[in-house]
Amino acid sequence: MIRVLVVDDSATMRGLIRATLSRDPEIEVVGEAADPLQARQAIKALTPDVITLDIEMPNMNGLDFLERIMRLRPMPVVMVSTLTLRGAEATLQALELGAVDCVAKPATAGANAFDELAAKVKIAASARVRPLTTPPTPSAAPSLFKSNGRMVAIGSSTGGVEALITLLSGFPANCPPTVITQHMPATFTRSFAERLDRVTPPTVREAVDGDVLTPGHVYLAPGGATHLEVVGTSVLRCRLSTTDLVNGHRPSVDVLFASVARSAKSAAVGVILTGMGRDGAVGLGAMREAGASTLGQNEATCVVYGMPKAAMEQGSVERQVPLERMASQILVEAGERV
Repeated sequence: MIRVLVVDDSATMRGLIRATLSRDPEIEVVGEAADPLQARQAIKALTPDVITLDIEMPNMNGLDFLERIMRLRPMPVVMVSTLTLRGAEATLQALELGAVDCVAKPATAGANAFDELAAKVKIAASARVRPLTTPPTPSAAPSLFKSNGRMVAIGSSTGGVEALITLLSGFPANCPPTVITQHMPATFTRSFAERLDRVTPPTVREAVDGDVLTPGHVYLAPGGATHLEVVGTSVLRCRLSTTDLVNGHRPSVDVLFASVARSAKSAAVGVILTGMGRDGAVGLGAMREAGASTLGQNEATCVVYGMPKAAMEQGSVERQVPLERMASQILVEAGERV
């Protein structure tokens, strides 16, 4: 049984979360808390496996409490937030601090309210949570990188916010053209792209249909509604499509990787990072068959070793790399040998 502590200042919301989780025979709600002070005592008394945590609460907000948890007693946390712009920015901060995942508060308490919550709690229970550390220092020597003409395609899911900040902090301002599909709600990706643009050396933006892939730029797939593909031959561009979900996702990492295999062929580096499921394994295999270099995040540094494991087992990954060394390895594959 997965033991869950529910932390929310709304009694109605606590009741809805409890009722939702209690329908799953593998989950037991062992306690509730109305604010972080109560939650701190409940954690000591109940030793839960997972916490669901609201952001806006009295006495101490959820972000401050999460930071204390991740520094002093790291454990899996699933954030429960609103899907407003303000809520998206706060949730991204929470994911950066080490929360495993997030779910949106439902607009109504209908039968499908929180339909993803139980699944995300289960994923969180098996996640590898690491203590909060000092943010990575962005690359200080961009002039040392000279491109060999390759582009970079990256796929990630659960744990990807932290991983992408770490990786892109190691990229120089003149990095290879880079496209990213991160599984994320539609309202989050623009805020995430803006956050990456502020804290990492490259120029990062949410991808727009028709964008020409340019050195020094990173293009993030818009969440929730469209697939990101790379099209063209001599000039590569972003294409957004509304075709069916693939592996249950839109955007899908498999769709991105398969398009890079068709368009860029061997002039690419494919990277699969932390995440649950198998999305990306087939597409990364297509990239490898087309002559691209393919890298997978190693198990020890993944929050969830699902997507990289599936790609590794399928033979799609040439080399596994710790997250802390991933940026430098990508630059080796995409740069001229000195």
